[in-house]
Amino acid sequence: MDASTIFDLSGKVALVTGGSRGLGREMVRAFARAGADVVIASRKLDACEALAAEVRAETGRQALAVACHVGEWEQVERLAEAAYGRFGQIDVLVNNAGMSPTYDGVESVTEALWDKVLDVNLKGPFRLTSLVGARMAAGDGGSIVFISSTASQTPGADVIPYGAAKAGINNMTAGFARAFAPKVRVNCIIPGPFLTDISKAWDMEAFERAAARGILLRRGGAPAEIVGAALYFASDASSFTTGAHLVVSGGQAGG
Repeated sequence: MDASTIFDLSGKVALVTGGSRGLGREMVRAFARAGADVVIASRKLDACEALAAEVRAETGRQALAVACHVGEWEQVERLAEAAYGRFGQIDVLVNNAGMSPTYDGVESVTEALWDKVLDVNLKGPFRLTSLVGARMAAGDGGSIVFISSTASQTPGADVIPYGAAKAGINNMTAGFARAFAPKVRVNCIIPGPFLTDISKAWDMEAFERAAARGILLRRGGAPAEIVGAALYFASDASSFTTGAHLVVSGGQAGG
């Protein structure tokens, strides 16, 4: 395989949920730079449209912005139809959208919070993967990438519902790899702490102390540092890889 073309996505269409900010934004930009047209989905249409305009200006690739709350089944279905209606194909699907609301002790977790976390982090990705993966398998194949979390392996007390949902993502990766083999590859990235816009709410001094003790690289990840793993799974570079889980955590303890 030629190292100069192994990550080329020319002629491909990539759909990224949670694509307007954070890790999703970096993956969208990387896919477009690699030659793919992109579908950018998140709840905030204006943010998706702003990134779509940036992608068109920077790369010349086509970019479709779609408002979608992935926790709602019907909106997920409309997202898939919008993408296929515009491009006629999806070659790369990245299930990146997620959420982890805070709570004061496990006894304060409400049924509404539990349902919201599971809907966004687990139910929506299941439905979108079912729809897109089935069409990939019936056509020319493709690559599906789930974005999990090290909380799926070592959850803190403050992220138990989120960790449970992401553990489900790890499980679904293996299941969907079997369901859509051999034409569709299904893999999972398990990120550790990344310094996205969400980290602005962190106590950074406390985080840095914890990172010095519990992360081998002694820091959080920059959002762009997810790109290598995403391009690997999206492209022919991973042509013989499916059902795999890749931890990208800086060597986080337990991750």
